[in-house]
Amino acid sequence: MTPTSRTLNRRSLLKLVGATTVAVAAQPVASLRAAAATAPLQLKGNIRQGIAGRGPLRGIKTLDEVCQICARLGIHGMDFASPADWPTLKKHGLICSMSRVEKASLGKGFNRRENHAHLIAELREIIERTSAAGYPNVICFSGNRAGLGDEEGLVNCVAGLKQIAAFAEEKKVNVCMELLNSKRNHKDYQCDHTAWGTELCKRVGSERIKLLYDIYHMQVQEGDVIATLKENIQHIGHFHTAGVPGRNEIDDAQELFYPAIMRAIVATGYQGFVAHEYGPKHDPVASLEQAVRICDV
Repeated sequence: MTPTSRTLNRRSLLKLVGATTVAVAAQPVASLRAAAATAPLQLKGNIRQGIAGRGPLRGIKTLDEVCQICARLGIHGMDFASPADWPTLKKHGLICSMSRVEKASLGKGFNRRENHAHLIAELREIIERTSAAGYPNVICFSGNRAGLGDEEGLVNCVAGLKQIAAFAEEKKVNVCMELLNSKRNHKDYQCDHTAWGTELCKRVGSERIKLLYDIYHMQVQEGDVIATLKENIQHIGHFHTAGVPGRNEIDDAQELFYPAIMRAIVATGYQGFVAHEYGPKHDPVASLEQAVRICDV
C-alpha cells in the first residue's frame, strides 16, 4: 500500500467515524436512552471493553441506567465499582473489571515502607472479595517521590508487593500498579514510565503483579505507545483510554489513532479489558458508542 493510499484510508475512517458521531449526537438523549435498552450493537468483540467508573457516562443519573447503556453497547466491565454495586452490574451482565480499596491514595503508596502494613491489609481484603466474585483485577499505586530516588522507591515497592504476590496468585487476581504521567496530571508520581513499571514486575517475579497501562498517561509522558505496549504486554494486565490532549473523547480531534492501537493490542493475544476513562465533551451516550465502535477492530 502506498503512503497516499494509507493516508486516504485513515482519512476515510475518521470521516466515517465523525459522520456517525454527528448523526448519533443529533438524536435526542431520550431516544438514545430508549435505544440503549432495545438495540444492542453488533461487535467483532476482539477487544473486551469497559468503562472506568461512571466517568464516560457522567450525567446519567442511576447506576441501573448506566449498566443498561453499557450492556447495549457491548461493554462488559466497569472499573472501580464499589462491592455494594456489584449486584447491579451482575444483573446486567457486567463485572467489576478493576477493584480498588476505598479511599486509595495515589500519593501514598508502596514506595514507602511505612505504608506497607496498612496497604497489604487493605489489598488482602479487596483481593479476597474480588476473587470470591470471580473478578480479575485490583489496583495499587506507587505513591509520589517526595524526594525519594527512583531506585529506592522501586526497591521499596518490590518489597511491599512481594508480601502480597503469593496471596494474589492463590486467589487468581492480578494486582495492577497504574502508570500515570507526572508531566501534567500527577506531579511527582513515581510509577510514571513503563520501564520503571516493568522493572518492578520483573523484580517481584509473580505472574499476578502487573501494570495498568493508561494509554493517555503514557502518551503524555513518553509516547511510542504501540511499540511500548507490544514489547511489554506480558506485564500489562489492564488498559485505559482517553484522548490526548485534554483527556476527552478518543475521536479525530486528538492525536492518538486508536484503531491502530487496538489492532496492536489484539495482535499480542491480550485477553484483558480495555476500559474507557475519558471525560466526555459531547453527549455521553453518543460519545461512548463512538469509542466502542472505534475500538472494535
